[in-house]
Amino acid sequence: PQQMRDKISAIWQQIQQRLPATEFNYDFWQRCTPRRSTYPACRAVISARNQGAGFEEPMILAIQRAYYLEARNPSEEETLAELAEAIGLDGGEFVRDLNATATQAALEQEMLLGRRMGARGFPSLILEAGGAHRLLEYDYQQASTVLSQLPA
Repeated sequence: PQQMRDKISAIWQQIQQRLPATEFNYDFWQRCTPRRSTYPACRAVISARNQGAGFEEPMILAIQRAYYLEARNPSEEETLAELAEAIGLDGGEFVRDLNATATQAALEQEMLLGRRMGARGFPSLILEAGGAHRLLEYDYQQASTVLSQLPA
């Protein structure tokens, strides 16, 4: 809905005001039909990881670049497949994995793990120490916010 588009666009503007080096391509809101689900992008990261652990981070970065800077919709299978091939993945295998029941099950397991660790939303910053998890508060401009919560 337009109200949600306006809200997210306003959040982007707030982020740019607080972190001037951050860039957004506002054309996204005119060129794309946004969807409220990040599941396709999350499954894309799992599908990339299935082809090798070294592909996980490049896929995350490619999705973020496509969304925030290139005004491309990371909820679209076509966009995700293009990104996968651009980072060197086998496109056919990627698309099969993207839509596989096992990939959805892996996503659900990862979301469950996040909830068990105390994640309230994304992003969340969680410290794991001695098998226990603790949700940390963070501030993108003040490292001391996180550092003050770490054990000595």
